[in-house]
Amino acid sequence: MQELHDAPLAPLTTFRLGGPATRLVTATTDEEVIAVVREADDSGTPLLVIGGGSNLVIGDKGFDGTALLIATRGLALDGTHLELAAGEVWTDAVARTVEAGLAGLECLAGIPGSAGATPIQNVGAYGQEVSSTLTEVVAYDRRARETVTLTNEECAFSYRHSRFKADPDRYVVLRVRFALEDADGLSAPLRYAETARALGVAPGDRVPLSTARETVLKLRAGKGMVLDPEDHDTWSAGSFFTNPILTDEEFTAFRTRVKQHLGPDAEPPAYPAGEGRAKTSAAWLIDKAGFTKGYGEGPARISTKHTLALTNRGEATTEDLLALAREVVAGVRATFGITLVNEPVTVGVGL
Repeated sequence: MQELHDAPLAPLTTFRLGGPATRLVTATTDEEVIAVVREADDSGTPLLVIGGGSNLVIGDKGFDGTALLIATRGLALDGTHLELAAGEVWTDAVARTVEAGLAGLECLAGIPGSAGATPIQNVGAYGQEVSSTLTEVVAYDRRARETVTLTNEECAFSYRHSRFKADPDRYVVLRVRFALEDADGLSAPLRYAETARALGVAPGDRVPLSTARETVLKLRAGKGMVLDPEDHDTWSAGSFFTNPILTDEEFTAFRTRVKQHLGPDAEPPAYPAGEGRAKTSAAWLIDKAGFTKGYGEGPARISTKHTLALTNRGEATTEDLLALAREVVAGVRATFGITLVNEPVTVGVGL
């Protein structure tokens, strides 16, 4: 276990933004993680848990408390069952499952961050979500002061949400477990139209696992969603806003505004999101509200590859980023009557 004081946090985030922590502790075992958490709780010290740093927006003043960097390692495959330590690099874990011929995570390739963060957001992309294959989460319950094992159902997963996100100060994820599929080297059925088109197959078809993974990586890279230190389009948190989910009544009002703004033949994107609800595209909203790729003149701008990513062009501050985010939120609200919600976790700041 390593301990530093007045430690920079920006290098631990994909935005490369944020001030220092009063204290930074790096834990390499579950026992060390629990000990640091208990110490903070016993002393009333604010605690910030950091994994891969791909979903964090830390204020320029930093964090006045203990920042805990979870650097645990461990990947165990038993047949089709996978267990990952929270600190495992997610992209590496996905690659290992593909090499092992197991389907279920291949379309989640290239997502930055750690394994322990995936259930918090119910990470998903290209037709797959971790909730589809995750069976259990082992976590330290700060309220009960004990290690608990939560089933998939107990995690209360929904779109980019979970029990862990709903109660962010209660659980610290230690391990995640999945049940994958042995499909003779083939992927799970492809659920995302863009992926199927790129592969020249129909939705629902299966393709070789490595082909599915490589295609997703190529699609993500084309949108600046695969980390590259030389590419400022990847100095981001990926998708900065979640796709809005609207009631039928809200969607009708939204559709009317779309036609008023874009013309009578315009139709907004709409995807089923449960009975009486529809999901629309945040990227589409941002673009049609006038915030196109590369928008901005300062050190924080919209990605040149994807309107849903806000980026640090190299010299930005967190306040620069937030000013851009607020401008986008206000513009989309004024144009379409929808308030976008940020996906990254904010620390010491807010929109």
